[in-house]
Amino acid sequence: MDALTAPLPARRPNLLPRIRAIVFDLDGVLVDSMSWWHEVRNEFAAAHDRRWTEADEAAMHGANTREWCTEIRKRLGLDMSEEEIEQAVIGGLLERYATRGAPAIDGAAEAIRRLSGRYSLAVASSAPTRVIEAALAGLGIRDRIRAVTSSDEAGTGKPAPDVFLLAARRLGVDPAECLVVEDSLNGILGARAAGMRVVLVPDPSEPPSAGAREAATYSLESLRELELDRLATA
Repeated sequence: MDALTAPLPARRPNLLPRIRAIVFDLDGVLVDSMSWWHEVRNEFAAAHDRRWTEADEAAMHGANTREWCTEIRKRLGLDMSEEEIEQAVIGGLLERYATRGAPAIDGAAEAIRRLSGRYSLAVASSAPTRVIEAALAGLGIRDRIRAVTSSDEAGTGKPAPDVFLLAARRLGVDPAECLVVEDSLNGILGARAAGMRVVLVPDPSEPPSAGAREAATYSLESLRELELDRLATA
């Protein structure tokens, strides 16, 4: 049974253990970077006389680097290795971070600083580790994050639970004591499959997919609203 077909844990937050750790997604939660991913893939496709569509980009959501490089190669019909695709796309993204800084989502850095004194914090993202590190450094919050986990090292991208379970292990916290902050349906399904509670905070640049609010344990409109005492009574 995979993460898409597995039954979701019962939504009874008041009967669950107290939250000791918060696990944040990166793209769309801490940094407004989804347009950057689309831009660099579009530029990569154009450089090879191919066209990159919104449907192509949507198929990348939740995939780890190996998965989306394989998918790009197949969709564009390219006679080149996945490693070459990875270097081109990731290189373009890292260049944006180096020259433009991190495209911070409103309230993200403040929320991390506010919560880091009370909870162990982690980032669990489908992005490669070097992109996560560039984003956190650009936001000025790397020292507040105890664990960084990428789906590249976890094995499988979201909606599999792997990256969230790896984050819990690195924090030394039971998955049931973790709250995940996500903006996507795949991320919410992965967090729920890991046995974690999850709060949907929509990407301000992209509305959540159908079913995301229903699948989440909680739903907020902004990271500025992320107060766990308030969630406990929701």
